[in-house]
Amino acid sequence: MWTSWTLLGFGVWVIQCKDTQAIVGTCGFWQGYGWPRELTWWILPEFRGQGIATEASLCAIDHAYNQWHWERVETYMNDNNNAARALVEKLGGEIIHRARFSDGLERNVYHLPNTR
Repeated sequence: MWTSWTLLGFGVWVIQCKDTQAIVGTCGFWQGYGWPRELTWWILPEFRGQGIATEASLCAIDHAYNQWHWERVETYMNDNNNAARALVEKLGGEIIHRARFSDGLERNVYHLPNTR
């Protein structure tokens, strides 16, 4: 089976709580066919609001810049995803342009800085 790690050299990591070993979500990089590469995350509802997505995103961004030597880390979300936008702004994300995606929707594309 081919994965994004095999095909593209990147993907998402599983997030696991250190104390309980519970799997609480994922974070990393995704790029669907015809879509730009993006930082993405998903946290189980019962674990949201604890800073897990922030911590995981900072680690993923750090890895992209300092291990893979990427020149730019970007992300995007649907306009009505207020929680995602708040996290991106907390991470220092700045809108770099607006783009139309292959699903027909327009979205703001954010640059995420290397903060470490």
